[in-house]
Amino acid sequence: MTNGKKKGEDGRQSMVIDGASIGLGKRLTWPDDYFSLYGEMSYQKYNLNNYAQSQFLFQNGESNQISLTTKLTRFSTSPNLIYPRKGSSFTLSLQATPPYSAISGKDLSNATVQEKYKWIEFHKWTFKSEYYYPLTPNDKLILNSRFAFGYLGYYNKDIGPSPFENYYVGGDGMTGYSFYGREVIALRGYTNGSLTAVSPTSGISSGNVYSKITFELRYPISLNPSATIYGLVFLETGKSWYKLSEYNPFKMNRSAGIGLRANLPMFGLLGIDWGYGFDPVENPAMYPGANKSQFHFVIGQQF
Repeated sequence: MTNGKKKGEDGRQSMVIDGASIGLGKRLTWPDDYFSLYGEMSYQKYNLNNYAQSQFLFQNGESNQISLTTKLTRFSTSPNLIYPRKGSSFTLSLQATPPYSAISGKDLSNATVQEKYKWIEFHKWTFKSEYYYPLTPNDKLILNSRFAFGYLGYYNKDIGPSPFENYYVGGDGMTGYSFYGREVIALRGYTNGSLTAVSPTSGISSGNVYSKITFELRYPISLNPSATIYGLVFLETGKSWYKLSEYNPFKMNRSAGIGLRANLPMFGLLGIDWGYGFDPVENPAMYPGANKSQFHFVIGQQF
């Protein structure tokens, strides 16, 4: 990812990400046939060169990440993925790196950020659940409820939270080139990233805990497999925090709105939402006009 300038030009910014992964999944027969287990080992290398497009703790240097991920899923929605009418899905996952600082025993309290994050270390916990309830006898009007929680922890207080893999909360949920290295969480009715926590020491965006709850009423306009179209009304609430001790599920930003989805075989799932954010954001100077009336365009499934 670059800021559009060629190599050698003054003011060029870039972040190059190289990586590889290998994974293996297995469908389970206990407790029932809807469970599956997945494991993955991955390596990523981040190379930053004067990169100020997105807020990280450093703009120059290299970071390496080796992690193991295990994911337990139960998936029982039906009759199809585009317009499910009943069933549920649950996912519990853990992604962790080796605790390099504990293995080396090196004192990193006065180290530079490039030294601290040459080998990234963290443990990341995620839980997501989703339910579909038919509200009419013909199973057309559907209530979809979703809950998600994520926590990015660290091993060494001298290093603190990882500058990568944290949560960028608010907006349409579409990543864009500026947000690689982070997990982008949609929350309609607010501008992109406006619900992301800020580090009290560096002033850099660093959402290390997040929670989100969504209720959607969906009604189909067309259930034709070649053009599935449905409208929706939603209520949503969510937020991110810098540390786990600040987490408060009763003080999250709320929004409501309407939307339209169309699944076209040539383009996939497309949509548009209008949302209204009821609560002010914590950093209005950084995100002016972050709440109230907002339009969002959607490509692909969003959680």
